[in-house]
Amino acid sequence: MGDVAILRAEGAPVVGSPQGYRLLEPLGADGQAGTAVLAVKHDRRRTRTELLALVDHGITVLDVVVEHPLYGELRANLMLSSREDVERFLESLQDGKAELLSALTGGVHLHTVRAPSPALLERARRALSDAGILLSP
Repeated sequence: MGDVAILRAEGAPVVGSPQGYRLLEPLGADGQAGTAVLAVKHDRRRTRTELLALVDHGITVLDVVVEHPLYGELRANLMLSSREDVERFLESLQDGKAELLSALTGGVHLHTVRAPSPALLERARRALSDAGILLSP
């Protein structure tokens, strides 16, 4: 059994991502950091705009989720928290023959995000809304 499997079996919050395995940090005890789910819609060309609008506000994009009519919820860990992470992700998208999960749903998808503060999350939402990407307030 691998080390990661042992950690997961012991309850450690380890997730796989395009950057490898990562250990999730617990939420701050002061209640300032938190997670939210954002519903968004855009085509492949707007992926950079979407992701940079989030990470530039200090938001970590934990995952992407789409609702598939046959399989139900499909989720992929992303763990993007910087411009460098976003650029690496986009390079992989360009270099590979893979499509975004949102291609299955006409661009509609969800992101679970982690924000260091409610104010930064609100600014990121506003940036997505201003870009015409955010579906839900």
